[in-house]
Amino acid sequence: MAGRHRLAKSCAQHYNGSLPRRSFWSTRQVYNESSTLRIPLAPKPNIDIKHIRRWPSIYEKNCEHRGHNSKVQNPGEIVRLFDQWKDLQFKAKGLRERNNELQRRLSAESNVEAEAKKEILEEAKILKAEITTIEQQEEELDNRILDLAIVLPNLTSKHTPFGTKPDVLEYINEHPDTSNGEHKTTSHTTIGTVLDILDFSAAGTTSGWGFYYLKNEAALLEQALVQYALKVAKAHGFQVVTPPSMVYSHISSACGFQPRDRHNEQQVYTITQQKRHLSKPELSLAGTAEIPFAAMKASTDMKAEQLPLRVVGSSRCYRAEAGGRGVETKGLYRVHEFTKVEMFGWEMPDGSEDGLFGLMTSIQKTILQSLGLHCRVLEQPTSDLGASATRKQDIEVFFPSRRKIDEGWGEVTSTSTCTDYQTRRLATRVRSGDKFIYPYTANGTALAVPRVLAAILENHWDQEKEIVHIPKVLQPWMDGQEAIGTSRD
Repeated sequence: MAGRHRLAKSCAQHYNGSLPRRSFWSTRQVYNESSTLRIPLAPKPNIDIKHIRRWPSIYEKNCEHRGHNSKVQNPGEIVRLFDQWKDLQFKAKGLRERNNELQRRLSAESNVEAEAKKEILEEAKILKAEITTIEQQEEELDNRILDLAIVLPNLTSKHTPFGTKPDVLEYINEHPDTSNGEHKTTSHTTIGTVLDILDFSAAGTTSGWGFYYLKNEAALLEQALVQYALKVAKAHGFQVVTPPSMVYSHISSACGFQPRDRHNEQQVYTITQQKRHLSKPELSLAGTAEIPFAAMKASTDMKAEQLPLRVVGSSRCYRAEAGGRGVETKGLYRVHEFTKVEMFGWEMPDGSEDGLFGLMTSIQKTILQSLGLHCRVLEQPTSDLGASATRKQDIEVFFPSRRKIDEGWGEVTSTSTCTDYQTRRLATRVRSGDKFIYPYTANGTALAVPRVLAAILENHWDQEKEIVHIPKVLQPWMDGQEAIGTSRD
């Protein structure tokens, strides 16, 4: 686990400390979330409790920097509970030694008097009850320790800036501002209405705020964007997979997605079940294909020669909390349901963060550059990392209509590397020599349709002709059509 060790060491260096090589601690119990039933075949997590016990201050400070204030006390509590567990182990050892001694006496002395034998059996019975009680207490402590450990966020990469401000790494394509200072500011909602390709009012009646209809060329443009993103990813060795959109809630949690985020805002849609099905595990709508992709290899032992393994697929995604309603969230920018092409992969923990992570960010840059969109690449700070990510890069596109909001910038892609956070919780292992280790995972947006579609409408809008120029790379999936707004047959 040299790679994971380096990342842990990088995190420790932020805190002026150092970490030795990690070792494994195998949990004996299946993690049971208080609100979620689990199927018998649910993956059994294996969290490195020993590493947390050895370096609790590192994990505490990591929680602080990432805004997980409710979990800051978890590492210290784990240490305290483990001390109790050790005391029980020591006590149980003495009881077992005494019990073994009694058994030897019964076996060795065939002529033990009845009264003495009765006393021995009585004492053995008491010892057995005491040992059973201790084992139950040990099991309870095991579960409490695991409950505290499993919700801790991943350690943070040395590349991640602390705080709330990201680092700008680079820009893609020229800024669309004209030389005379005149700026296009027409919103994609206006453009979509003029061209009769977007319908928000009908969706409001049908499903409520945060939903939409794509019509005519917008519907075709969605399919073109999906097909183009899949084509680029396939050319880089990704297998195309169509994942399910509904997953067990305990699978979402294992991937680092909680029903509510650290601000207690609802993030996940759960499925209401009929009364006769309440004994079945809870199901949720996936907020991203990352979740079902990660679960493809849950409770699976892979071979080293299979890695790196890369998959890509298009799916519908569902986000319960889409942000406050207002100008900044108008139209396609924040929605509850959308199509996204997602990349996911497993790789050996070789110590490099530039494997799948670097490949995915390269694919994102290729796609956005070819769409003619002005972008900036950001190294995201600790405050923006999800629980599973050790490092995250976003790409933001310039939206002319959002100039007064974040200077026009809006996120369209995200890439995260998660080390062994997800594979430990999903029991995904890989054989390395004569032992099993946990592979690393990475995920990245190949293309999120609504925001990219909105960016295309705004950045390629010709106000005078009232047309939107279609990027050349998408035209093969648009029957060669070069613009939206030309007369339809």
